[in-house]
Order: sequence, then structure tokens, then C-alpha cells
Amino acid sequence: MRREWFGPARWACLALLIALTGCAPGIASRLEEHRPAAILDDAFIMQDGARLPYLSWTSARPPTAAVIALHGFNDYSGAYGDLGPLLARHGLLVYAYDQRGFGGTSMRGDWAGTEAMTGDLGTVTELLRAAHPGLPIYALGESMGGAVIMTALAGDTPPRLDGAVLSAPAVWGRSTMAAWKRFILTLAAHTVPRIRVQPQRLPRPPSDNIEMLRKLYHDPMMIKETRIEVAWGLSGLMDEALASSPKISVPLLVLYGEQDGIIPRGPTCRMLETLPDGGASGRHWRVALYENGYHMLFRDLHGDLVSADIAAWLGDPAVALPSGAEIASLIGARPLPVFCHQSD
Repeated sequence: MRREWFGPARWACLALLIALTGCAPGIASRLEEHRPAAILDDAFIMQDGARLPYLSWTSARPPTAAVIALHGFNDYSGAYGDLGPLLARHGLLVYAYDQRGFGGTSMRGDWAGTEAMTGDLGTVTELLRAAHPGLPIYALGESMGGAVIMTALAGDTPPRLDGAVLSAPAVWGRSTMAAWKRFILTLAAHTVPRIRVQPQRLPRPPSDNIEMLRKLYHDPMMIKETRIEVAWGLSGLMDEALASSPKISVPLLVLYGEQDGIIPRGPTCRMLETLPDGGASGRHWRVALYENGYHMLFRDLHGDLVSADIAAWLGDPAVALPSGAEIASLIGARPLPVFCHQSD
């Protein structure tokens, strides 16, 4: 069964449904194997037995750091099929894994829950620290992947990461949605949680790289339809990611495109406004704004500029970004885009 996202014409029908049904959004059950986590040739094995397939890239020279790459919503590790080899050529060891509920995982199409997804990042971090002792470990997250990283870093037992790159991090949670969208999502998630929907038409495409988008449309590993309860889970993760901003203490590189039609400017600006200043030690985060950048920044037509910035920062978080897209700031001021001071 197909429906469009949050159509206002369906308000009355959904209001009637809430009186007739008592459903609630679900979270996929954890497995119960409980064994030591491990790295196989093609997958990370979690303590509960969950198998997370991964792709990896490295160069002939000794790596200078290891990078854990997390994909976005309904995507999979193949999102890094071009960026991974580029980073490897810069001396970085890259591991991109399929998060629970996506790609080649057994619970594909289910929502695994924030706790499980952030826990997996912590487990993979420890596995790589054991496998590559002495190497710095960074995380790189696109959209939902960025939200997972942010939430994990603000948790009670954050992963032992040396820093993170957040590419268009997903921080558009329920708290920042328009009231009518929040109402429809909440109502639908608690009445018809298992109905599958297709994304609504957006004011801008997720990328200006149309050929890449066509390939994704025909890629069988991509999820094309989403259950309402999974969208509800994602919105909760995005809420937690936004709330985590003041608690993140590791170095960050935040990337955002002015043409992003997926994550609105308002929530992104709120995130930038609440990231910690760092006190006497100085600000530990930097932000780059790409005038022609869309949501899928490093896969856009100008993605080579973004990829070069990511590679440079992962090689040295203090180096100048080669694109020149970093937003400078006066001493003691936040590097906020001009549009953060305008209405969205």
C-alpha cells in the first residue's frame, strides 16, 4: 500500500483512525547471542550477533588514520563508493558499514532504534582501535549517519573518536517541524505505523548530479519505500542529534550546502548556534558552506571540492580547507552563515 508523506487532505481520515486503532511505532528486536564482537573480511559482527556488512579501502602506503563512514537514511555503504578510494589515496583507511535496518543487514526495512545504532558505532570504534593500535580513529557521517555520530558522542559512554566530519547532518527532528507536519507524523505513527510511503516531492532534488540519482533509483540496495514507524524513529534520532550539539567535545568539521532541500537551514543553524565554544581551549569545530552544494554534497557535480576538503581535514584537522568554503569568524564569534540571521 502506498501513500504520500503527510498530505493535509488526509488529516480527517487519520483523526478517525486514531479513535479506531491502538497501534504504536515499533523498534526491531535486538538479537540475543551475546558474544565478543569481531571483524570478518566483509562484515562487523556485533555482540548480539548482528552482522553489519562493510566496504573498505586502503592505499599501499601505511595509513595515517582510520575512518568509520556512516551512510544516510535508506542508503547503504555504497554511498562511499567514490569518496572511499579518494580518501585511501590520501593515506586513510576507510570502513563504510551498513547500519542496522539498511543495506545488507538482516533487519532491512526495520527501525533498529537510536540505542542500537549508536552502540554499533561504539563497538566498531573499539574493534578498529584494537585492529589498528596507535592510529587516530575518525567518523564521517552523511545526513542520518551524521545524526548517529552526534548522538553517540553526547551519550553516557561516547565512542573513543578523535574527531568527526558531519556532511549535512540530519537535525530536522520533530521539535523543529511545522506543527501540522508534526501532528500528522505523530498521528500516523501511532495509528497506521506499518503503512509504506514514498518521499514527498521536494523543493530541490537531493543532488544536482542527476546521473548519480538515476543509478541510485535502480540500485536494489536502496530502500525506495519507508514505513511510517521508521520515519518516526528517524525523526526521534534527529531530535536527539540536535539536542546533543552542546555536549560534543571532539573536533568537528560540519559541511552544508546552500541548495540543500532535505535538511532545512533553520535546524542546521540551531545546531551551529548550540555547539560548544570550547572555553579557554578555543572552538573545536569548523563549518564549510558550499554555494552550489545540495544535500548529497560529496556526490554532487561539484563534489570533488567537498571530497578534497574532507580528505584534507581528516589528514590534519587544523589545515586550511582547499575549497576556501570555510566560514571565517572574528575572534570570539561563531562562524555562522549569513542566512542564519535571516528567516528560513
